[in-house]
Amino acid sequence: MASIYWLIFFVVMIAIELGTLALTTIWFAGGALVAFILSLFGAGVELQLTVFVIVSFLLLFFTRPWASKYLNRHTTRTNVEALIGRTARVTREINNELGTGTAVVGGQEWSARASESGAVYPAGAIVVIQGVRGVKLIVKQEKEVM
Repeated sequence: MASIYWLIFFVVMIAIELGTLALTTIWFAGGALVAFILSLFGAGVELQLTVFVIVSFLLLFFTRPWASKYLNRHTTRTNVEALIGRTARVTREINNELGTGTAVVGGQEWSARASESGAVYPAGAIVVIQGVRGVKLIVKQEKEVM
């Protein structure tokens, strides 16, 4: 009878995964599959549960980073994440010591600060967005092509 329960649990986990595509339940489906196979060979319920937990967490911790890297690489970044790596044009000199600086990216003007302390970027310079802190762009001057 335990085999049927493991099989039902496996199918439910796969169905949830197919419905969400969030890489959340597939790891438990793998554990349920191994427990199902053990139940077919007559292993005790305690062994089945132990192996289910161990296999599920091993799959979760060792394969999730790899799967997330290769399966989710085409997801579109949203909001400020999408700004990182883009170029912006400095509209007011960026000077961390004076606390000044603005840059325009995508038609919107942002407060901006240099990622390197002591760096000063003049108005008109092209900078690359390294990150966003609060409402300020953290930028670095783009290398000039020779």
